[in-house]
Amino acid sequence: MASTADISRGLIIKLEGSLYKVVEFGENKTARAAAKVWAKLTGVDNNRSIEKTWNSGDTIYPVRVERKEYQYLYKDDTGYNFMDNETFEQVAVAENLIDAPQFLRDGDAVSVLFNTETETPMSVELPEKVVVRVTYSEPGLRGDTATRTLKPATVETGATVMVPLFVNEGELIRVNTKSGEYVERVKE
Repeated sequence: MASTADISRGLIIKLEGSLYKVVEFGENKTARAAAKVWAKLTGVDNNRSIEKTWNSGDTIYPVRVERKEYQYLYKDDTGYNFMDNETFEQVAVAENLIDAPQFLRDGDAVSVLFNTETETPMSVELPEKVVVRVTYSEPGLRGDTATRTLKPATVETGATVMVPLFVNEGELIRVNTKSGEYVERVKE
């Protein structure tokens, strides 16, 4: 058990029988009333996003989580399959538990969060930024750069990313996996 003073971004708590991850939190203090703590939560075992408010000092129930490094192997009927780099043990994870499955490539290193009580995977996190190759993109027009104009580009994983006009087919680009946005061009 913990109190609302222990809330932090990324903490996973048990609330009303479900598991939620804290995305954002804050404290509202007023002159007369007691302080309130609020949090934006996203469901780990469901797809809900909720906001919750507690009185300062209320009890919350955090879940013990263990982060392990895994390697992405392949996708089949059971889901996405990952291998532990140390024990070579394999685990299958459903697509809804992966934060950006459209950017997964064979052999990519990811972090898998396990619930230590049940030893089940709760979520899979990709690195914040990944480098991918552009496989298809319309050619950009010279001189059309008065404003930040973007065009769609398909990357090697099949995802579509909006990129600046100067990015061409075959180039490597860095993409933010949380937002799916283009970050920069990468030299080989």
